[in-house]
Amino acid sequence: MRLTMRRLRLKAVWLIVFPFFWFATPVTDVLAIGVCLAVLGLWIRGWSAGTIHKDQEVTTSGPYAFTRNPLYFGSFFIGLGVALAGGHWLWPALFLTFYALIYSRTMTGEVEHLSGLFPEDYGEYAANVPFFVPRLTPWRGGEISEGPEAGFRWAQYKRNKEWEASLGVLAAFLLLGAKAIFGF
Repeated sequence: MRLTMRRLRLKAVWLIVFPFFWFATPVTDVLAIGVCLAVLGLWIRGWSAGTIHKDQEVTTSGPYAFTRNPLYFGSFFIGLGVALAGGHWLWPALFLTFYALIYSRTMTGEVEHLSGLFPEDYGEYAANVPFFVPRLTPWRGGEISEGPEAGFRWAQYKRNKEWEASLGVLAAFLLLGAKAIFGF
């Protein structure tokens, strides 16, 4: 079985998850801030997953008009929210390190992949839409993803199984909330 960046990312996170939940010391106020950040991240990811048509086109509508990596931008907020909710500066520091190491390589790999699949369309898109930090206004150039399937679709959201991220975040905050309340 070939170790892809996706597999590495998903397996490596488990090296942090168990110690995190064991040693986390959530505090109610910081837990609330973490929930807000994670909900923002889920919203961004959900909008992105309901808009993207992977490997079929260069998606430029919805959140993809602001940043080329809205799924990972949303993941950043989810991870930061959960890490902050852990109640110690170590967790956000570990998260930021993990994110920088793993996701920078993942996003760079996607640039290569999409440049190979759609050299002209992706080149124009990449020249106008930032890699990670979103633009303030949506890019409206090109006619790349303006067809009948452009925009958010619940069917696409479900097809991309984005609901799994929501369940994971819910489980994480239920556990952290229980630790904050009951102190176990």
